[in-house]
Amino acid sequence: MNRSLLLDEIQEQPAALRRLVDTEIKQFIRLAHTLSTRRYQYVVIAARGSSDNAARYAQYLMGAMLGLPVALATPSLHTRYGVHLRFEGALVIGISQSGASPDICTVIEDARSAGAPTIAITNHPESALARAAEFIIPLHAGVERSIAATKTYTTQLAALALLTLSMANDSAGLATLATIPDAMEAILSLDARMHDIARDMAGATAAVTIGRGYHYATAWEVALKLKELTCVVTEPYSAADFQHGPIALMRDDFPVILVATQGAVAEDLSILTSRLRNLGAHITAISDVPAILDIADRPAPLPVSVEERFAPMTAIIAGQLLAFHLARARGFDPDDPRGLTKVTETR
Repeated sequence: MNRSLLLDEIQEQPAALRRLVDTEIKQFIRLAHTLSTRRYQYVVIAARGSSDNAARYAQYLMGAMLGLPVALATPSLHTRYGVHLRFEGALVIGISQSGASPDICTVIEDARSAGAPTIAITNHPESALARAAEFIIPLHAGVERSIAATKTYTTQLAALALLTLSMANDSAGLATLATIPDAMEAILSLDARMHDIARDMAGATAAVTIGRGYHYATAWEVALKLKELTCVVTEPYSAADFQHGPIALMRDDFPVILVATQGAVAEDLSILTSRLRNLGAHITAISDVPAILDIADRPAPLPVSVEERFAPMTAIIAGQLLAFHLARARGFDPDDPRGLTKVTETR
């Protein structure tokens, strides 16, 4: 098989995450101390694409650990509708691998002008986003040459976890996070399994991805990778939302990619898996839950289990590998997805 930039960068993720943790841990602790002197009651995150999915992870992580509501910004209000939003009581975060998207920069500029503390999470610490923000968190992912984001996505998740754990003064959590790169390396062993699953899915034209809780973000990110790389129309859902209407899509052999790891919602997802199977769905399960793997048509057993709050950093690797192999199985070049460029500057 010819080498691929995308596959290389999927495999670089454990090293990238280690580099971020090792290089920036002290800065996160200092930043958390500085933020503790500021007043904020909620968080607003401005992002697009994969970075938006990282923000969905923050909604659960910051909500669960800090008790902070997390809202996703609406950048077009700033750039197209000329609205001046009130940011009293907000901590505002911009997430962008390139730091170049004007609409994300504008949200941060407006929030900072309004007196809110602002943070830029970016792989380019000299970017416009970094200049706009009061504080900068560099990702240290290295140059990401593939168009589809992989290592910048997982380092964004890790950066949000480092920030949240530091704000919560959770030293045990920080120690556990430092072990996640080892777990990520273990997940890479699923490459052959995802290749086989992709071969079986090659004829698919539509699919859904399902997760819940922390893996709501994972469902969105897997769906994005499948749309970007394979041209399979893929819709992401919360397991709860899916049962409020979209489950009517289910028919014989309809592809479902379910992401479910051990934790608070595992039982709910196990029940849903049984229901989907009874409706005829063809289920690919990225999971470490035996009851779910036993039901799935195409089980992808995760070789290691990690704390639920960190599992999106590991499980997504299986989804990335699936998208990579499915692109090739369908005759697409995963390094040259149609209609996409590395940097998208929306306004």
